[in-house]
Amino acid sequence: MKIETADIWRMHHSEIYFFVLKKVKDEEATREIIQNVFLKIHQNIASLKDRTKVRAWVFTIVRNEIANHYNLAAKTIPIPSYDISSHQDSNQDFCCFDRFVTNLPKQYKEVVQLVYLKGQTQNQAAQVLNISLANVKARIRRAKSLLVHNFNACCKFKLNNEGKLIGDSNCSICN
Repeated sequence: MKIETADIWRMHHSEIYFFVLKKVKDEEATREIIQNVFLKIHQNIASLKDRTKVRAWVFTIVRNEIANHYNLAAKTIPIPSYDISSHQDSNQDFCCFDRFVTNLPKQYKEVVQLVYLKGQTQNQAAQVLNISLANVKARIRRAKSLLVHNFNACCKFKLNNEGKLIGDSNCSICN
């Protein structure tokens, strides 16, 4: 008896949904991943030889799609570079961003400039700075923490449940 994609959906959909949601902690991303999973299941169902191993086969696809999701999220999108030291041309949409980046300790400022302002990958930044990738990631994490603290203290932004800054600027320097 041949197994159909709809059969797999009926048998495993809710289990897959909660498995993915537990890993990515984002409902929209979970739905996108599940859509990709079932597309791959449908496209490759003919390669499934042993019906008794369908669950293991499906969860292999699920884990691969979760990994693809994180790999895609890790890639940076280059944004136009601008001179952050020039306050005359600073972008007011970012409130005190220029000042905060400029005032970061040198080791953090270099990494932020390379990765987020010049659009280089973390690997490229590690090579330019002649440090390990783990060190680049740690510096980015610390720089982000400092920037979040500065935005919260100066501009009265708050963190939402997803860890993103929200709110309107209430900064005496910017207003």
